[in-house]
Amino acid sequence: MRWKLIETFRAVMLTRSMTLAAHELHTSQSNVSRAIAQLEAAVGFRLFVRLSGRLAPTPEAEAFFQSVQRWFLGMEALTDSAKQIREVGTGTLRIGAVASLAMTVMPEVMRAFRRRYPDTPVSIHTGDSPTVAKWTANRYVDLGLVTNLDDTPGLQSTLWAEENGVCIVPSGHRLARKRVVLSSDLDDESFISLTRGDGTRVPIDAAFNPDRRRQTIDAPYSAVICRMVSFGLGVSVVNPLVVRHLDLAGVKVLPFKPEVKFARYIISAQQQAQSALMSEFVACLDGI
Repeated sequence: MRWKLIETFRAVMLTRSMTLAAHELHTSQSNVSRAIAQLEAAVGFRLFVRLSGRLAPTPEAEAFFQSVQRWFLGMEALTDSAKQIREVGTGTLRIGAVASLAMTVMPEVMRAFRRRYPDTPVSIHTGDSPTVAKWTANRYVDLGLVTNLDDTPGLQSTLWAEENGVCIVPSGHRLARKRVVLSSDLDDESFISLTRGDGTRVPIDAAFNPDRRRQTIDAPYSAVICRMVSFGLGVSVVNPLVVRHLDLAGVKVLPFKPEVKFARYIISAQQQAQSALMSEFVACLDGI
C-alpha cells in the first residue's frame, strides 16, 4: 500500500470532498479519484459512495480511517521528537570540569551555548583532573575539561589550548616593574603554591632549581592564590587563563622564565559517539 494512496484517502476523509482534497494535496481531482480507486483495489472494499450527490465514506472506510489516523499521529509524534532532539538535544548535557576552568571560562562558554540551546538542561560537576577523568570514562559526564592527563583507561583526549604561566606579585612589590620575572628572582620570596598532589604544581616546582622559595601557603585553587596575592600575602606562578577571568585589583601580572606550560584538555569516553549537543559545546569552547 503506497504512502501516496493513504495520504490521499486521509485528505478525502478530512475534507469530505475530492475537489477540496485535490486542493490540499496540490494535485488534480482526477488524480485523487484515481488514487482512491487504486486504494479500494488494494484493500478489497469500497471506501466512498455518493448519497444525494454528496460523497460519503462507507462504514469500512470509517474503520480504516481510525487506523490511518493513529498512524499519522505516530508520524507526527516522530516529527516532534526529531524536532526536539534537533533543537534541545537528547537530554541533560553533563560536563565535568576542574575548578580552575569551572570558575573562569565556564560562565562564558555557557553564555555562548545558551544562545544556541536556550532550553537544554546542563549539569556541571567540579573535581580535580583524576576525578573528572573517572567521571568521563564511566560516562557519568558526557565531556570532561581537565588540566592534566593521567593513565585513566577508556578515554580519548584533545588538546584544547596551551599557554605559558605568568608570575603574579602585589602591585607595590619590588618585582612589579620587571619586564620578565626569572625563577631566581623569587629567591626568599613568600610563595603561594597549589596543594601537594595537584598535577599542575609539578611543572611549577620543576622551574625552581635550586629552589630557594619560601613556600608559606598552599591553596587548592589558582583563583584563591590570586586573591591572596592581591592581599599582599606572597607571590606565585599561575595559569594566565585564571588571571584573565578574575577582576584583580592590586596584582601585577608578568611573564615568567623558564616557561611553565599550562595545558587544558577536552576528554570523552572512548568509542562514544559525539552528540549534537556535545559538538555544539565543543564549538563554544573553541570560540573562547
